Amino acid sequence: MIASDTERSGEGRLPASTFKIANSLIALETGVVEDPDKDVFKWDGVKRWNEAWNKDHTLRSAIAVSAFPVYQEIARRIGLERMQKFVDLLEYGNRDIGGGIDQFWVSGALRIDPVQQVDFVDRLRRGTLPISKRSQDLVRDIMPVIKVGDATMHAKTGLTDRDHGSLAWLVGWVDKGDEPTVFALNMDCPEPRHVADRMTLTQGCLSEIGAI
Repeated sequence: MIASDTERSGEGRLPASTFKIANSLIALETGVVEDPDKDVFKWDGVKRWNEAWNKDHTLRSAIAVSAFPVYQEIARRIGLERMQKFVDLLEYGNRDIGGGIDQFWVSGALRIDPVQQVDFVDRLRRGTLPISKRSQDLVRDIMPVIKVGDATMHAKTGLTDRDHGSLAWLVGWVDKGDEPTVFALNMDCPEPRHVADRMTLTQGCLSEIGAI
């Protein structure tokens, strides 16, 4: 494992929308979502700042635009007891889902560090999480994809609000030839313009080690 900041790589932070990877797995495993392309979450009619959220969504389309309201509804349908069971089973971060069933990953007690992110994502990539093969296959399939030359990045973003540090995440893996590379980056974003840097920095680091 290569770490650009060994101290920071062990510091737990709110996962923000990177938790949508785990939330998707749990939704499929519990049957809250049966089919990521057919089960539809109806828009509640509330106009939100992100126009892409103001519509009906499937699981696939929701993760593509990081639709927070959809994943809040998914978490409520999963419920506290089942959510805790699967967060424990997946060994996700500090496993603490205090702070509200539909808020704990953005403003609650859940924390995960970059090393734990790499471990979790790598187990998903390899299909070795302690849940069904089907759920893992489906989540790998719906993960947002970015083509970079002859490499394919499977990546999920995350961003906390200003009240919770304005922390940006990018986690996932790169397929290039027979040598996949798993990555996790987080960075402080004191200004909104800095958020786009997470992709630039991640691709730069991956390029340096020949992963893309």
